[in-house]
Amino acid sequence: MNFQQLRIIGETVKHNFNLTEVAGALNTSQSGVSKHIKDLEEELGVALFERKGKRLLGLTEPGRELLPIVERMLTDTRNIKRIGEQFSQRDEGEICIATTHTQARYVLPPVVSRFRRDYPKVRLVLHQANPREIAAMLLDGSADIGIATETLAAEPQLASFPYLRWNHGVIVPKGHPLAGVTPLTLDAIADYPIVTYDTAFTGRSRIDKTFAAAELSPDIVMEALDSDVIKTYVELGLGIGIITAIAYDCARDPGLDLLDACHLFEPSVSRIAIRRGRTQRDFTYRFIELLSRDLTEANVRSGAAES
Repeated sequence: MNFQQLRIIGETVKHNFNLTEVAGALNTSQSGVSKHIKDLEEELGVALFERKGKRLLGLTEPGRELLPIVERMLTDTRNIKRIGEQFSQRDEGEICIATTHTQARYVLPPVVSRFRRDYPKVRLVLHQANPREIAAMLLDGSADIGIATETLAAEPQLASFPYLRWNHGVIVPKGHPLAGVTPLTLDAIADYPIVTYDTAFTGRSRIDKTFAAAELSPDIVMEALDSDVIKTYVELGLGIGIITAIAYDCARDPGLDLLDACHLFEPSVSRIAIRRGRTQRDFTYRFIELLSRDLTEANVRSGAAES
């Protein structure tokens, strides 16, 4: 058994059992990948993968038993490297943040600016993705920090921490009749076509539950992945919009009004997450603390250590 075989097991699962993609990720040949798998199975005396001809379909029962051990070994190997970097290059390296468009566009800019001033030699990589993709990036080690409203708290291998409480608001074009409705009601909102978030994003589930509880069926004419797209189509007259209130700026959105809907929709909470068991660089904890002063290194370490 060798380390390359363990890497191949991990990459094979990560790439949905596509050996061509595994070979590309590891800069080797597909035949070499197949041979490593065959050699390991022969050494262990069991088949690790279910097959149809030469194609891998999934893990066998022994493969499923082996996978968590392989993942821990790979994580520990990466941790050894990161410990070395921590002590040899304290203020140098790379930090990868996986987050949604709304966070990247409206919340993170001042934090990123401050972090860059404090750590000019650290390369910061920002990946925009949906919450499920963010969780996957944390789990496979391709991201150091994940920031989203959905999904992160449900994954037991992630330690997640609440850091931002926010509310939905309703945006309408200037002069829209809905702006004169006081107080704003769900019935009044449901009278108009609605543009809002995709079901995987930015508290959309709370929006749906609120209307369902009121026995209303809103006319959602368009779903989008980010707030800027929603605002664009509201300005074009496609409908009214329901967005996170932090995405509205009266100076940047002069053609729109934001209507207070705090009394209609429950507040949402965005979370910061890291992978349990993964060694973090000092500057990773610093970035988290810039997002929330309550999330000190000691607090995050303690929370990540809890089972």
